[in-house]
Amino acid sequence: MVDLLETPNVSSEEVASFPLPESYRAAVVLRDEQHMFDHLPVNEREPSKSLHMTRVPVPEVGPGEALVAVMASSVNYNTVWSSIFSPLPTFAFLERYGKSSELAKRHDLPYHVLGSDLAGVVLRTGPGVRRWKPGDRVVAHCLSVELESSDGHNDTMLDPEQRIWGFETNFGGLAEIALVKSNQLMPKPDHLSWEEAAAPGLVNSTAYRQLVSRNGAGMKQGDNVLIWGASGGLGSYATQFALAGGANPICVVSSEQKADICRAMGADAIIDRSAEGYRFWKDENAQDPKEWKRFGKRIRELTGGEDIDIVFEHPGRETFGASVFVTRKGGTITTCASTSGYMHEYDNRYLWMSLKRIIGSHFANYREAWEANRLIAKGKIHPTLSKVYPLADVGEAVEDVYRNRHCGKVGVLCLAHRQGRGVNDPAMRARHIEAINRFRLA
Repeated sequence: MVDLLETPNVSSEEVASFPLPESYRAAVVLRDEQHMFDHLPVNEREPSKSLHMTRVPVPEVGPGEALVAVMASSVNYNTVWSSIFSPLPTFAFLERYGKSSELAKRHDLPYHVLGSDLAGVVLRTGPGVRRWKPGDRVVAHCLSVELESSDGHNDTMLDPEQRIWGFETNFGGLAEIALVKSNQLMPKPDHLSWEEAAAPGLVNSTAYRQLVSRNGAGMKQGDNVLIWGASGGLGSYATQFALAGGANPICVVSSEQKADICRAMGADAIIDRSAEGYRFWKDENAQDPKEWKRFGKRIRELTGGEDIDIVFEHPGRETFGASVFVTRKGGTITTCASTSGYMHEYDNRYLWMSLKRIIGSHFANYREAWEANRLIAKGKIHPTLSKVYPLADVGEAVEDVYRNRHCGKVGVLCLAHRQGRGVNDPAMRARHIEAINRFRLA
């Protein structure tokens, strides 16, 4: 099947006539094991022990849906959360979703197929799907919505039934086949390989909304943008958006290797927080304002005396107090993810008396996801990809992200036999090959 799907100009009829398998390989967590780590602190839980490679039945394709052969996927932090069952097991999401409609019952299963990114080929479409057909090469964004409420029609992220596919729904992308709503699909950038095309989806769109969109910070030329984890999955795209948009990224990283990656992307204002020894917390209960001030002084050394206009915040508890402090009067802190903890603490005097704003940002709406993908397809923004694992080693791939052993994104080959396949526009690739290679963060 893989050879047929990768054949240039394969017809829709050929793909549609190819028989579907009864089952497929997938990375799953099991409902019966959702309490396996209850006796352990979060930092001692091991995704490699909870993630299983197994065969699961191919799901029924419903109205407005598509079944996709997954050539490649990638690892996001939501897969880490799912695999360590923290802050709560994702089976609660699936159970709640399963109660919402007869069709949604399919998602409430004893296993959860994880993954919120994919690049692949459409195999089947359900009733009512007109935009896509079997054989189309696609990537998927992870926004799943119902749009039966008026609340979501101005900004689909505000839909009351908004969910993240592969995290709050089943049949995700870390598998050989995935089930998506057809309006999650976008054209695969022709000049990229499968694993490159699968890398940007979630993080690129999230960074676009959080930093560029009017629903986020609305970044403009000349802004000083503080980017935490600037070489990582989210941060590497925020860094690119800042550079492409005429802003001044101040990149915070945790090693000299990661600093070099930011330099390779074109950034020159870099803070290695490990080398400079910043400790924003004295202990588990008290932060250290002296460290906030030392951090702010270092920022001004890099900006010619200016404070931060926008903070791109995603570590959460560990850094949030410092983020609020170093932002200029009238500036903006945009926040998502909170990978170091959800319970943020900051000194509110530095927020209210200086008229700063905190904006919550979560993934991206349909339009933002398409705009972010369009920039990838035009070669304006490039995939940031470090290591690529086979699907059989997905547990190790998730461990890399959990332990912060990665730069950019960690990719996973699903049906693709090897890296480098799936390029449909070699001429465009040749024009951008220097940048593509530079952003392969090996």
